[in-house]
Amino acid sequence: MTRKTPCAQRASRGALSHAAGHAAEDQIARRYEMAGCDILARRWRGAAGEIDLIVRDGETIVFVEVKKGASHSDAAERLRRRQMDRICLAACEYCGMDAEMRFDAALVDDLGRVELLHNAFEAA
Repeated sequence: MTRKTPCAQRASRGALSHAAGHAAEDQIARRYEMAGCDILARRWRGAAGEIDLIVRDGETIVFVEVKKGASHSDAAERLRRRQMDRICLAACEYCGMDAEMRFDAALVDDLGRVELLHNAFEAA
């Protein structure tokens, strides 16, 4: 039996985490669609950074950061102020300063349970 090298093990875990993150984003997109929102973009990338999901909720443009973790609290701990600031900058790049916007966090645990935090953060 061959053993994986530490680098190969990390790469394998990274690929699994990446796939799990995409699955969580798909799950959250479906959740917003079921709530009547329109999906405007997925994994939108601007100069300031990437936004996982952009949706229209009525007249409001919602920028959603999806976090996956063993628990909702583990997922929430992964959202740092620096990342929030980058998301806010990217949001302004996407739609300008005058648009009505909201920043949500979507937390997904290992069992696939979802916690949506509307207005999870604001621009600094």
